[in-house]
Amino acid sequence: MNKGEWAEPITFETHKLGAYVTISSTAEAARVLLDHWPAKHGKALKRAKATCLAVLQGNGNPEIARKAFLTAAEEAGVLIRD
Repeated sequence: MNKGEWAEPITFETHKLGAYVTISSTAEAARVLLDHWPAKHGKALKRAKATCLAVLQGNGNPEIARKAFLTAAEEAGVLIRD
């Protein structure tokens, strides 16, 4: 399976205050969105999940999945670390 590696990783704060996770691929992003995301619904979340799935099936661009992940994070109020 193509993991959809990203050129630049994303570090974000988890549901535990002060705990951060860094992800660097679409596969990791999909796992977070499906299993550990603080929001269960949202337009950007739905789009990020679909985009990640497309990349993992070989039908999308990993960098677009990365941008979709960032948009879902903004929608959910997830803090992204610089």
